[in-house]
Amino acid sequence: MTIRIGYFPHNNSLFVLRHRGILERALPDIEWVDLRTLAQPAPVDVKTGLPSQHSDWLFDERGYDFIGTGFTPPITALANDRDIVYVGISGPRIENGRLVATAVSGITSVADLRGKRVGIAHGSWQTTLLLFALERAGLGWSDIEPVNTDVHDGGSLLLRGELDAWVGAYPGLAAVESAAELHTLIDTESLFSHPSLWFTRRDFAEQHREELAAIIAALQESDAWIIENPRAAAQYFVDDVIARGGSADLDAWEAALRGRPFGVGAVTAEFLDEQQHAADLLAANGLLPKQVTVRAGVLPWIGELVESGRGAAVAG
Repeated sequence: MTIRIGYFPHNNSLFVLRHRGILERALPDIEWVDLRTLAQPAPVDVKTGLPSQHSDWLFDERGYDFIGTGFTPPITALANDRDIVYVGISGPRIENGRLVATAVSGITSVADLRGKRVGIAHGSWQTTLLLFALERAGLGWSDIEPVNTDVHDGGSLLLRGELDAWVGAYPGLAAVESAAELHTLIDTESLFSHPSLWFTRRDFAEQHREELAAIIAALQESDAWIIENPRAAAQYFVDDVIARGGSADLDAWEAALRGRPFGVGAVTAEFLDEQQHAADLLAANGLLPKQVTVRAGVLPWIGELVESGRGAAVAG
């Protein structure tokens, strides 16, 4: 059986694993699916919905069996009746990004965003961060003008004045910091843990336990290598950008990777509580088709598998 794994640069762990050849030692019949090459669905209205392609491709014969993303996609999957299960989470990525405005904008707090244009990569962790920030300020989704941007491209829009605020992420945020004085409206740490996470279909997990164990072990081995070799890992991302006709700074990518936690741990009660809070907010603000119970996506034996593999990786 060919195991198909969906990857893209935004989940750093899987992107590096795709280039390391570690998983192929255990599972020779692996097909890596670059999610950027799959046909994109019609864009959703950023005011009333969330893109669901990550979960849809799990159930599409052209898609994949396993995926790593940020915080929001598994919630979207569950809300669209996709039978996904959580596999694992990273540590908190609280240094990865924040909600910012330019110092000259006069915007100094989240409360100032009423009626303003706020850029996010809609459907990613950025949507959740913005919702959490708005909730704390007593605002909702309908109180702002959300603008869907790429994970990093919103920075140029902010500098041109086409956005009033932006949820920026490194390394793209570093370029904006060097070009203009920014005001942090809210950081990530004060809102939620913002881990990377991995999930799969329930049927894949239950029918291919050995293969799932091999994927988890390979991720743990690869992540340990990234911690020891962040500059070499950064080179994979730079090479990818250059191959696509862009430019990238190796130092900026190395700094970004050094600031992120690597390693795969089992989902925790605290993480699931955050997921549930986000799911409730997304539904209350009209961004999900229905309410979600995130613990429906938990299989306890997967957590045991992850933790046993983690212990073996540490011992090794």
